[in-house]
Amino acid sequence: MKRTLLLAAFITAPLAAQTHPAESVSEERLRSDVEKLVSFGTRHTLSAQDDPERGIGAAVDWGLAEFKRIGAKCGHCLEVLPVSDTVTAAPRIPTPTLVRNAVAIQRGTERPNEVVIVQGHIDSRVSDALDFTSDAPGANDDGSGTALVIEAARALSGTQYPTTIIYALLSGEEQGLHGGRILADWAAAQGFTVKAVLNNDIVGNSCGKDGYCEPKVVRVFSEGPRADLTERLRAAATRFGGENDSPGRNLSRWVAGLAVKHPDEMQVRQIWRTDRMGRGGDQVPFLQKGYPAIRFSVGVEDYDHQHQDLRTENGVFYGDTIEEMDFAYLAGVTKLNVRALDALARAPMPPEVTVNAAVRVDTVLSASVPAGADLIDIAMRRTDATEWASREEPGRVLGSTEPDLEISEDEVLTTTLPVRGDDWMFGAAACAGDYCSPVSSAVPGGAFEPVEKE
Repeated sequence: MKRTLLLAAFITAPLAAQTHPAESVSEERLRSDVEKLVSFGTRHTLSAQDDPERGIGAAVDWGLAEFKRIGAKCGHCLEVLPVSDTVTAAPRIPTPTLVRNAVAIQRGTERPNEVVIVQGHIDSRVSDALDFTSDAPGANDDGSGTALVIEAARALSGTQYPTTIIYALLSGEEQGLHGGRILADWAAAQGFTVKAVLNNDIVGNSCGKDGYCEPKVVRVFSEGPRADLTERLRAAATRFGGENDSPGRNLSRWVAGLAVKHPDEMQVRQIWRTDRMGRGGDQVPFLQKGYPAIRFSVGVEDYDHQHQDLRTENGVFYGDTIEEMDFAYLAGVTKLNVRALDALARAPMPPEVTVNAAVRVDTVLSASVPAGADLIDIAMRRTDATEWASREEPGRVLGSTEPDLEISEDEVLTTTLPVRGDDWMFGAAACAGDYCSPVSSAVPGGAFEPVEKE
């Protein structure tokens, strides 16, 4: 990866030693939050809305109240609100039902319409998707993701960021990803520029039913071809490539690279599919809207302890209870999310990148200069390589006074690279000081924005 200076006189000032917000993540608070969620008995989307102690209504009310308590400690830095809709969607929501999400907004100081979203779903279920009366503890699925989001708000709310962070507890996931759809529609209606969506669903256990454990690995799922591609862009991608260069895939690469910088903490196994086989999650409605979104989930699932009636059969206990969780593991995934949110909220939007390499021995690359950017990193990899070249790889530094570099009046950087483009994939990241965005690929549909409909 080659660094391009946009400001000839740019000087990086040394940063004062500070404690990273991730260091404040508390395993004890995560446990306490999951215990509270389990105490609501069931959080099924069709359960009671008006019971103060049991059901989805009480759980969402608690989530809103918890966000308000966090906001009170930072001078009311969080705007707390329910984002809801009434849904009828047979067979899992057979009658009109209020689906409420608990949302907290931490406004950015420089680019408030540019947002990063962290989310988990607060609803739960047992074996029968329509059973809204039986106890459904949902400790791991997805009490773990819900607790992670709340703890991320505690860790990050004391810091001001250029970009807005949105913390969301979603309902209706188990009944058809309705909370994710409602939030994605709301984000579009607000006119937000969505930089990244981090969906956390089942992030609190480290061992499977067969005894196999992975206590230091979290899987990150990302889509290949974009869900919102038009037929024209799909045809262009088939011709020019880009099946591994969606914004979500590059977001996944970026998170994995961030984890590598902290080798003693949680590491990422990238899973190059939208979700697990035959399954789904609340990242999907965002992908359908054209927003970059990924899913965090445990390295190894335990199917005896998700979507199960509470019971014992042949000496085997079934059910999603708190006793089956690993809170050290959950704390590790939470730390990784906090590190990612902190860096994404400081970095600019990824640039929009194009290349021209047809019938020539060099490659002309153009990249927009996003608001807040002082550097553009040019990224390259062979077409059959999975990862962008390391930032430490020796490479030519392109300065703003070099003859092959131009910055147009509309803030588009253009440079000529001495490589034959057919053999390479190209992209670029935008940086503000030490904080760089994910790479945006120079392929059809590679930009971090919804595809324009035809």
